[in-house]
Amino acid sequence: MRIAIVGAGIIGVTTAYELATDGHQITVFERRGAAAEETSFANAGVIAPGAVTPWAAPGMPAKVARYLLSRHAPVRLALPLSGADLAWMWKWWRACRLDTYLANRARLQRLAFYSRERLHQITAQLQLEYDRSSGYMVLLRSEKDSKLARPGLQVLRDAGVNFREIDEGQARQIEPAINPDTRFLGAVHLPQDEVGNCRQFALLLKNEAQALGVNFEFSAQVAPLDPARPATLSVSPQGTGLPAEHHFDAVVVCGGVDSATLLRPLGLRIPLAAVHGYSISAPLREPLNAPRSALMDERYKVAISRLGNRVRVAGSAEIGGSMSHKRPAAIQTLYKVLHDWFPGAAQLANTGASVQEWKGARPMLPDGPPLLGATGVPGVWINLGHGSSGWALGCGSARAVADLMAGRSPQVDIEGLGVERLATI
Repeated sequence: MRIAIVGAGIIGVTTAYELATDGHQITVFERRGAAAEETSFANAGVIAPGAVTPWAAPGMPAKVARYLLSRHAPVRLALPLSGADLAWMWKWWRACRLDTYLANRARLQRLAFYSRERLHQITAQLQLEYDRSSGYMVLLRSEKDSKLARPGLQVLRDAGVNFREIDEGQARQIEPAINPDTRFLGAVHLPQDEVGNCRQFALLLKNEAQALGVNFEFSAQVAPLDPARPATLSVSPQGTGLPAEHHFDAVVVCGGVDSATLLRPLGLRIPLAAVHGYSISAPLREPLNAPRSALMDERYKVAISRLGNRVRVAGSAEIGGSMSHKRPAAIQTLYKVLHDWFPGAAQLANTGASVQEWKGARPMLPDGPPLLGATGVPGVWINLGHGSSGWALGCGSARAVADLMAGRSPQVDIEGLGVERLATI
């Protein structure tokens, strides 16, 4: 088939690759000038399938309300809040029921474990070399943090994840560069989890897809789909304003938050919201003072990752506001957490080094899991709504969509991941 893919983030690139391996003729349209320049650009890079759980969980509304009073809150509401943001929050609140949470947690974790397996298969088969390392540790500053983390440990047990609860001394043996002046209770160590550079992987896989014949059209703006001809795309090269029509047998929409706008004329009302995240990336100052892999500060929900010769610190979940405005307090929290744990790890701005401060819009559905597969509109398929877990879910989602388009049963149970779930959100 001749298939168009809208979006060249990690979801679009993996989808293009998987469909190309099945022998389809693929064209990818991306509004940016290169692949993985938006949500996939500078995320934390952590792949921890047992920790991929819905944000819509029992007790979360009260927790978010408490966060609003905290200077270093991991969750924030930013002004202006649109009507769509408020409607999304209402749907999210309704999805915080225990039965809904348990069902969606199971869906996410099935997909996350399958996706990690597929990631490893692709990496080994193609011999891809990107910044990555094994191991992940959740740092617990106090007994209060430990108590708050216990429900998450039960989730890990239920998922069969290998982990150890360790004390401060054992944590320092695993990560000897932890600041000796920062005292803490202990940690949870997950040796089979990992960290990897999402954008590097996406660019390498894009090259492999091109070798299979995939055509990437960059700086290409796709108009909302026409219900009369849903598999015909109207594409405008940025800067010209002159649209051209491209005819396909099928279209797969992987366009992040703006996917909802593309699909709305077809009668599909997909409640995607931009939940913004932040990161800072800086060159290593001294490798011996940097983390060996990835860590998460449980109190501030901030990840510190070693990505080759750089350190990345990522966190925050911000609803509302705009992409153009970086909230200073969110960036300051990242610097604080880095200084608390690894003060000598990175060359920061005051040393004259180049520090990358990034904000990304993560496309999140109110109840958590993404939507994959057929839309019910002939020729239109979707792979969207992965939220903050696109890197952890991308390879599995792409293979599942490719299997569905070929009329095969995916190797992972995709119950609840289809467009029919919209009726329950």
